[in-house]
Amino acid sequence: MRSAETKVSTRALASGRVVDPGMLGHALESLLSANGLTCTRAMFAASDVIATFRVLTFPAGTLDTEIDAAVRAELPLGDARLGLRHVEISNAGEGRTVYAIVWDRSQVEAISTAAKEAGLKAAVVDLKSLCMARAVPMRSYIICDLTAEPCEAVLVDDRIPRVRHTFTLDATADIAAALAGELKPVLSFYRGAGNTRFSSEAPILVRADQPQPREVTRRLQQATGHPVDVVPRLQRIDPQIDHSTYLTCIGLGMRRRI
Repeated sequence: MRSAETKVSTRALASGRVVDPGMLGHALESLLSANGLTCTRAMFAASDVIATFRVLTFPAGTLDTEIDAAVRAELPLGDARLGLRHVEISNAGEGRTVYAIVWDRSQVEAISTAAKEAGLKAAVVDLKSLCMARAVPMRSYIICDLTAEPCEAVLVDDRIPRVRHTFTLDATADIAAALAGELKPVLSFYRGAGNTRFSSEAPILVRADQPQPREVTRRLQQATGHPVDVVPRLQRIDPQIDHSTYLTCIGLGMRRRI
């Protein structure tokens, strides 16, 4: 498995949104060329800033039409550029749970255009939070990405993103105290919604440009009551596996059950 990264001008990509598809495409093309990458199809993990999601639970026996109406009430469109869909992720005896998402169609189109400029076919455009939930080999955790702009925290429970929170960290800030302050409302919000099963054993996974000092990790664990670790290395996936059968797509017509 090979990887590469590059800085992109804010004139091409700013705060997770594509500003200039052509410029972004040229940056991708240069990145591929400089690292000898010759693939022609790609999956794009789009920033969650282009979408809003909810996980909603309904009593057992709730009709599909009632769920449709509730989702539309929770995530009103209000703009022709927005797309909406929901997928049932649980139909256990105690209720029906759905993952609902509304996204900016124009941003998905911009990503597809950038891909073409780079000589790629965007086989899948998916949300970063969903991609992380599939890639991290754990059921429940909070992932803190300090490399994103702004920084973001995503609470994943039972392999499904539940809460996303963005924040900024001052370069001179006490990292442990600042992170604890940003994560406590995330935990309070999720548990306050009746999700008391989120275990204190669920780790906080930190992604940063540089490893955090052990003292920072210890203090963050002490302040939150959760173990703290780095994001685990991704597992190798058999190249024969057809990813298209289980990836969610927010703009190119593919479907999967979460």
